[in-house]
Amino acid sequence: MNTPLPPVEELALIDRELAQLDARRLYLLGRRDWLVRLLHQPSTGPAVWAAPGRGPAPAPATEASAPSAQNVLLALGAVLLAVAALAFTLLSWGSLGITGRSAVLAGVTAAALGAPVPLLRRGLGSTAESVAAVGLLLTVLDAYALYAVGMPGTDGTSYTAGAAGVLAAVWAGYGLALPKLRIALPAAVLAAQFPLPLAALAAQGGPLETGWALLATAALDAALALRARAAAVPGALLATAALLVGAADSWSAATAADAVAPAGLLLAGAALGTAAAWREPRALAAALVGGLAVVVALGGVARPSLDPAWAVVAHLLVALPLLAAVRVHALPAAVRRGLARAGAVVAALAALAGWSAVAPTLLTRIRVLDEVWAATSPAGDPFVPGAAVPVTLLIAAGAAWWLSRTLSRPEPAVAAVASAWAGLFTAPELLGLPVAAVFAAQTAVTGAAGVLALRSRGRGAGIAAAACASAGGVIVSVAALDGRAATFAVWGLLAAGCAAGAAYGPAPRPVRSGATVCAVAYATGLLAAAAAVTDLAVAWWALPVLVVPAVVAAVGPRLGSVRVPSEIAAAVAGAAAVATAAGRAGTLALVLALAGVICAGAAVRADRRVPAGWAAGALFVAATWVRLADSGVVVQEAYTLPVTVPALVVGLLRRRTDPCASSWTAYGPGLAATLLPSLLATLGASPAGEAQWLRPLLLGLAALAVTLVGARHRLQAPLLLGGAVLAAVALHELAPYVVQVAGALPRWVPPALAGLLLLAVGATYEKRLRDARRLRDAIGRLG
Repeated sequence: MNTPLPPVEELALIDRELAQLDARRLYLLGRRDWLVRLLHQPSTGPAVWAAPGRGPAPAPATEASAPSAQNVLLALGAVLLAVAALAFTLLSWGSLGITGRSAVLAGVTAAALGAPVPLLRRGLGSTAESVAAVGLLLTVLDAYALYAVGMPGTDGTSYTAGAAGVLAAVWAGYGLALPKLRIALPAAVLAAQFPLPLAALAAQGGPLETGWALLATAALDAALALRARAAAVPGALLATAALLVGAADSWSAATAADAVAPAGLLLAGAALGTAAAWREPRALAAALVGGLAVVVALGGVARPSLDPAWAVVAHLLVALPLLAAVRVHALPAAVRRGLARAGAVVAALAALAGWSAVAPTLLTRIRVLDEVWAATSPAGDPFVPGAAVPVTLLIAAGAAWWLSRTLSRPEPAVAAVASAWAGLFTAPELLGLPVAAVFAAQTAVTGAAGVLALRSRGRGAGIAAAACASAGGVIVSVAALDGRAATFAVWGLLAAGCAAGAAYGPAPRPVRSGATVCAVAYATGLLAAAAAVTDLAVAWWALPVLVVPAVVAAVGPRLGSVRVPSEIAAAVAGAAAVATAAGRAGTLALVLALAGVICAGAAVRADRRVPAGWAAGALFVAATWVRLADSGVVVQEAYTLPVTVPALVVGLLRRRTDPCASSWTAYGPGLAATLLPSLLATLGASPAGEAQWLRPLLLGLAALAVTLVGARHRLQAPLLLGGAVLAAVALHELAPYVVQVAGALPRWVPPALAGLLLLAVGATYEKRLRDARRLRDAIGRLG
């Protein structure tokens, strides 16, 4: 194609034309969508047309939409009409004769009830609803007027019951005649709730008669709910009230014969709930409540002739068949699940009741700590609840275990293990068995829980079993302190069991670790008990206790995956030994030295060299200083300098052969051997005393020299150790003068200075932060 324009200009022209066409097309599409929406809207007034080329004109902003404003106006009008009608009935009724009254009531009521018909034909639904509501209210006023004028001597409750029934029937017919009205049928359902209960009250019936009336009304509501869902809520409320009445009568019955009548009411309510769940898949709660009603009904008949604890067992036995409903697949899902959950609820409540009964029994064993090895445990407690409690717990445990296997869920298994342990652990004591039999049984139950924890593959059941084994071990261990033989027998068995559990390879690692810690703890306790038997001073008990860390350090590599928890437990045992010997300085020095030997032996292995080596050095230094303090040494430097000098020489040689070695490794131990003890001695003396001026002076000079050497050679350990000691000595010596100066200043000066300091730091916060980071990096780069 040949054109008079150059190709570049023609291309630009085409692009501009295409852009204009795209813009025009988008505008026309938007205009078309607006016109389509406008044609499909209901006509609410004159159309608002847009100016050409500007799109649809925006509608004026309104604070409320037309339907909501209309509903508010109609509701206000209906309320005003109702108030006027009520005022007329109460105040102006007596000024009219019989004929006038009848004419007014009939005319107004008929007009109000008939007006919705033409309104609905014209599509004015909201107006029709408001007028219909006024008409229904007028029927209530008609009923009241009829009672006040025509039947003043009639019983008010009986008349109200009859009037409610008549009004319910009239309103229901009115609603069926005008199905477009939404208010008539719910109003009829609401009125239908009153006839039977009010009739029972008028007949002066008891609680059971009222309960039957409530239940009958609830059954009527359930039938109506098939057509109108609005009846479901009042039906559920009335059925619940009826069941509560039946449960209250059942629990207050003095004999089994007295409990039969409430049981009938409860069983009828249960049948109603089950039927509702059968027809409506979403009514699972109805089946659940029905199952609970069955348990209360049948258990309530047996309750008067049983002790309270055995009454719980009776209710639990009644609930067990409900749990089996989960396997009956012929039942609808809502019924099956509801009944099973009802059984689970009863089993859980029974287990809680059992736990609340055995908790005081478990806690009473702590009383042994008041007098250790006094042999004061009674053979039996006359106030224990007896065998019913362990039976309850064991039945609940069996039900929970079966439910866990059926549903393949871990939660019931946890409850089963906990309940079974509580029942078996407390059964010997609740049955009043001898003390030796109680200890033997409880130790066996604890061991069984530990075995279950070791062999359980389910995480929930295994954790629950481990927790029960731990709790049982603590309780029986504390109880065993009542006698020496019991202490050694029980603690020995538990120690052997924990050691065997720690060695059981297929067990989960956390369980094995816990067993290892318990084994170390029991071994420590046995050695301490053995030392106590020999009548040694408490400080000397630390020596046999140190056997535990020594054995763990010796067999450490053979412990495998439980090595770390065993070493941590052994370290705790060593700390306990040191704390035990703290009362005697000489014994404490010996214990610290032996602990250092144990750590040094462990440091021989490469994987434990660093932590055990540092711990050994610290323990040896502590043992030395405790011995020196016990010997009355005043000039500690006479003993520390001979250690510091060769240590620094060894460190210097180490740095020459290994330039990568840290200054903390080379010089840290040697410097700390002198600086730290001297600093402690300085801080322990009174500051600025004339007799103690030499040590702070020499220590400060030495610390200054060490700091300068560290800064000169860029060594981290001398710089930080020397600087810290120098700062501590300076603060210690200047503290009295600072206190005097602060006391001489006005009280407002220290807060003002602190405020100025904070303002200065805040104003230069970012710069100070950068300086601190640079200082940290500089220290980190030191050797």
